[in-house]
Amino acid sequence: MRALKILAVPALALSLAACQAGPRETLGGLGGAALGGLIGSQIGSGAGRGIAIAAGVIIGGLIGSHIGRQLDDRDRAYAARAANRSFRHGPTGSTSSWRNPNSGNSGRIRPTTGVYTGRDGRPCRDFHHRITLANGRTQTVRGTACQNPDGTWETVS
Repeated sequence: MRALKILAVPALALSLAACQAGPRETLGGLGGAALGGLIGSQIGSGAGRGIAIAAGVIIGGLIGSHIGRQLDDRDRAYAARAANRSFRHGPTGSTSSWRNPNSGNSGRIRPTTGVYTGRDGRPCRDFHHRITLANGRTQTVRGTACQNPDGTWETVS
């Protein structure tokens, strides 16, 4: 219960920030916050665990929104093509890469599970997506993608 109270403040702050941020910043911030919270949960222990999680959520959210702000529509299109290729045909652990020659941004998408049936009955896969900006900054996002009826894949978490 105490950890929930500790997480309420950063969650509220990220929610309010998302209202004023664009979709790139919001997606990056949420992915960064999730990854930061996961890392914080591995670092902290006992009473300090909640604080470590909260700090991880805040720091990860800030870094993720900064990276998300720097990805443009073409970056996302290149990433989506690589993701569809990887989720549709790539064996677990294989990597599909993308690179936008105009921005210099790039990424590598790696499915971490085979295809399984998600809660809504769609085929799903878990993945890691490592994004590298032209300035050398990197971020790894972990998530789940599920296949739409038209054959495309969308990130659901």
